[in-house]
Amino acid sequence: MVYRFTLISDEVDHFLREIQIDSEATFLDFHKAILEAVGYPDDQMTSFFLCNESWEKETEITLEDMGRDADEDNWVMADTILSDLVEDEKQRLIYVFDPLAERVFFIELSEIITGKHLKAPVCTKKTGEAPAQTLDFDQLMSIGGNSSTSLDLDDDFGDDSGFDLDELDPEGMDIIDDSFNASEDIF
Repeated sequence: MVYRFTLISDEVDHFLREIQIDSEATFLDFHKAILEAVGYPDDQMTSFFLCNESWEKETEITLEDMGRDADEDNWVMADTILSDLVEDEKQRLIYVFDPLAERVFFIELSEIITGKHLKAPVCTKKTGEAPAQTLDFDQLMSIGGNSSTSLDLDDDFGDDSGFDLDELDPEGMDIIDDSFNASEDIF
């Protein structure tokens, strides 16, 4: 069987890749096909996640053995055949290509083509430019609310205008120095 996967990004409008790959290929083969289709070097600790219909992560398939507890299933890309975990059309996956910023491609198994086999994966559709594989610090800060690693701080964060130093209870703060006087100007 041949799987036809569709990849999209929530960062770049009109980005789409379709990759056809044999169902007996490994997740490592799929990983390499994605990197080739988007032009990324193979220098990040990427992962796949099988997802439910709401894109919530379920099973992780890692690039390297992460030495997890023996009681947990440990899925490694090189050792895991696609058809072992992906069986149904419309199955959803996430491919984490930038683990530090948790940036991803959303993947769906668009079609299962029976009666055919592929020796090597092939990118059958390429639309739009892929997002940068990694971002520098300034780029991470500029995407703010779009990044899953950003903090959601309201306008009052760091506002000390309602703070009254006279209400400070030094005894409740485990201060060792008995000479502390809350009424002194310490700032």
